[in-house]
Amino acid sequence: MTCERSTLSYMKSSIVTIRLNPDLERDLDALAAATGQTRSALIRDAVRRRVAVMRFEEARRQVLPFAEAHGYLTDEDVFRDAP
Repeated sequence: MTCERSTLSYMKSSIVTIRLNPDLERDLDALAAATGQTRSALIRDAVRRRVAVMRFEEARRQVLPFAEAHGYLTDEDVFRDAP
């Protein structure tokens, strides 16, 4: 369930409820305590990173046919020719 709320006049956010098993909740709490961050901040960061990885993987999938057509088959090929 998502519920919009205003946190600052210029910033909107929503509330998302997730379920965590006890072990994951304990790990999250320990990480929050160790880093001084809130659970929410850690979860936002994890989601942000996962979205970035998925976007990268999609971009790579789209570019792959062009790279292969120019002889770039591995990461090493790319790094070999990098300036």
